[in-house]
Amino acid sequence: MRGEQRLLELQDTDTAILRLEHRREQLESGEHVRAAAQEADAAEARLGELRMAIDAEQVEQRRLEGEIEQIRSKLSAEETRMYDGSIVNQKELQALQHEITGAKQRQAGLEDQVLGRMEAIEKLNDQLTEAERASSEARSRAEQTVESAAQELAATATELEALAVTRGQIVPEIDEELLELYDDLRASKKGIGAAALVDGACQGCHQTLSAVQVDKLKKTDGIKRCEQCRRILVVP
Repeated sequence: MRGEQRLLELQDTDTAILRLEHRREQLESGEHVRAAAQEADAAEARLGELRMAIDAEQVEQRRLEGEIEQIRSKLSAEETRMYDGSIVNQKELQALQHEITGAKQRQAGLEDQVLGRMEAIEKLNDQLTEAERASSEARSRAEQTVESAAQELAATATELEALAVTRGQIVPEIDEELLELYDDLRASKKGIGAAALVDGACQGCHQTLSAVQVDKLKKTDGIKRCEQCRRILVVP
């Protein structure tokens, strides 16, 4: 039948077209671009959370330091009163001494809290450095993904145009009846309407035909088809 041998070229061309059309749909949907952008947004959100956490720790540290300064000022005044001879009553001196002791204890506790805040800020700053790096890399990947997608989409369009020209050159050389069956089979056989017979096996379903079946195919003048998958078989 006219064009039987060229049918495999047409099948290869159509398979390439199908693959590129699928890839074009993926690119146009922008799913991988959105995924890269979401990754970058998540990295930036983490960065923002760390900065807020550091700010909160610093605010608390400054508050504690303010309290410590107030206690120091009060202690200085009370210690001056205690030793300047202005208080002569023993009970008042004892009460003042007790108050000074309590203030020093509160000061020590607050100073411990300040140290804790400083350690927390140091750890958060280490995390911030890593988060800044991760955010920068994620944003760079997102930008590269957008650029690569645009380039690939353009290249895909060019390839599809070239394949359409190739298909247009092959189709006129194939018998109309054969071409019609091929197109029908492609629609129902996952895009594969024709396959080669290699070493007695159909390359469409990968089933091995018996010697009798192969001999029968070779003697068939009309359209040859696989006994298993019913695709068109191109027999050497």
